[in-house]
Amino acid sequence: MATTRASVRIPVPPERVWELIGGFGSLPDWLPYIPGSELGEGGRVRSLTNAEGGVIVERLEAFDDKARTYSYSILRAPFPVTGYLSTLTVHGDSEAGTSRVEWSGTFTPDGVGEAEAIALFRGIYADGLAALRRTLAV
Repeated sequence: MATTRASVRIPVPPERVWELIGGFGSLPDWLPYIPGSELGEGGRVRSLTNAEGGVIVERLEAFDDKARTYSYSILRAPFPVTGYLSTLTVHGDSEAGTSRVEWSGTFTPDGVGEAEAIALFRGIYADGLAALRRTLAV
């Protein structure tokens, strides 16, 4: 099983960051390469549309509003992995009024090498967190 993660420090209080990203259907609000998200099964499943029109279906596996974190699995996606589980967490930083956001995932490469699968998701996470920082800078 492979693991990767990315994190970013944002000069915004964690409550404000979580307000933006804490909803399971909120990816289009801050992630430019996911312009569409539809919730189903009482908000536990999201169908995402990427910029090319592809569909990714994910299931909410755990949610903790107080700890500002949620985990999700992939049910269907064009990614070369199986057993994918990812967690998005907003931490209060040691400096007042700032946050550290971490996006991590575990998965088993399928049809590609471990290094390639890790690079794919590390890039997705890093690009996504950079977009989040830009969104909150406005």
